[in-house]
Amino acid sequence: MNHKEKLLDRMNGRELFLAVLAQAKRKFTFSIQNFVVLDNHFHLLIQPGKGENLSRIMHWVLGVFAMRLNRLLGLWGHVWGDRFRSWIVEDISARLRVFCYIERNAVAAGLAKRPCEWQSSAAFHWKAGIHLIVGPPPPGYPVDG
Repeated sequence: MNHKEKLLDRMNGRELFLAVLAQAKRKFTFSIQNFVVLDNHFHLLIQPGKGENLSRIMHWVLGVFAMRLNRLLGLWGHVWGDRFRSWIVEDISARLRVFCYIERNAVAAGLAKRPCEWQSSAAFHWKAGIHLIVGPPPPGYPVDG
């Protein structure tokens, strides 16, 4: 977020971001293997579909969210402090490291005791059976973890 403000923590900002992600999934072809939305940033493990462009997807998500959040909060101007950053995660061990980092992010930030307790995370969505943003958990994933 711009100036590290906790805008996602205000006026249902995290829920708004998740709603924009769900809308993006209807507009573009991509899958999200893991996610967490905190108070001032988010992490996504995302796989664009064939012929899709990650930059195009993220530009749409970040732009639509910024316009809606500004309208909701009565603000104007930049919401995000920087362009999104992305890395190609090809091998399975790197993918597992990124998956676990995202999984533990809310716990590491002191926002939850277990990943599945943080409502704005894939772990919570898997435990609750919510599949608007993320599909079913990976095989062997401990849904109650």
